[in-house]
Amino acid sequence: MSFCKHCIQGVRHEGEPLGKLETIGGVACYVSTPTVDYPKDKVVLFLPDVFGIELINNKLLADDFAKNGFKVVAMDYLNSDALAADAMNSPSFDFMGWLSQHGADKTRPPLDKVIAALKAEGVTKFGATGYCFGGRYAFDLAFDNVIQCTVVSHPSLLKVPADLETYFAKSQAPLLINSCEVDQMFPAEAQAKADEIFGDGKFAPGYKREYFPGCTHGFTVRGDMSNPLVKAGKEGAFKAAVEFFIAHL
Repeated sequence: MSFCKHCIQGVRHEGEPLGKLETIGGVACYVSTPTVDYPKDKVVLFLPDVFGIELINNKLLADDFAKNGFKVVAMDYLNSDALAADAMNSPSFDFMGWLSQHGADKTRPPLDKVIAALKAEGVTKFGATGYCFGGRYAFDLAFDNVIQCTVVSHPSLLKVPADLETYFAKSQAPLLINSCEVDQMFPAEAQAKADEIFGDGKFAPGYKREYFPGCTHGFTVRGDMSNPLVKAGKEGAFKAAVEFFIAHL
C-alpha cells in the first residue's frame, strides 16, 4: 500500500521532554510516568509514527498522557531505524524503500517483548494509542486481544473493509478513531465504512469516531500549531483519547 505525502510532512514542536529512556525487554523505550499516584497495573502503549520515539513531538505527546494520570511506554519498534527529523518535507527521501525494510516480521517482535516484560512487572491492562504507521500495530494488538482499549489517529496501512471487519469479529477492545478531512490513508470512504461496521451500538465493547475538519493526515503529532483548525484538531483528538482511556481502561 502506498503512503500519502502527509506521512512525512510536519512541523517540529518545541518543549522539554519529561520522560526518560529505558530498556524494557531488551527494547529501547521512552517512558513517561505521572507525578501523582496512578494505577500500577495499567500502561498506555504509545505506538509512534515513522519518526519513532526520537521525534520530540512524540515524546511531548507521551508526556501529555502521563500528565493525565497514565504511565506511558513508547517503544522503539522500528529497531533504531526511525526516520530522521530532517526527512520531513524531503521530496528526495525514498520512503517506500524504507517501508519495505520495516514489515511486521521486524517490527512486531519488539512490541511483544516489551509487553511480556511489562506483564512480568505486574501490568495487567494495556491501552494503545497508535499514530499513522502505529495505527496498524494498534489494530494488530487488538486482533490478538493483547490490549484492552484502542485509540488510533489517522491510521495507515489498514485494509478497508477487511481489517475493520476483523476487528469487529475478533477484538474485545473499545475503539476510538481520530479522523480528519484530508487523509489518503483513511479517507472519507473508510471513515464511513468504520461507522457502518461499528456504529449505532453494533460493537458491544464500545466505538467512537471523532472528525476534525481542516486537518490532514498526521495532524495529531506533526500538525502546524499556527493553523487554528489544526491546533483545535490536535487538542481535540488528544482530549478525546484521554477521555476514552479514562472511560474504558
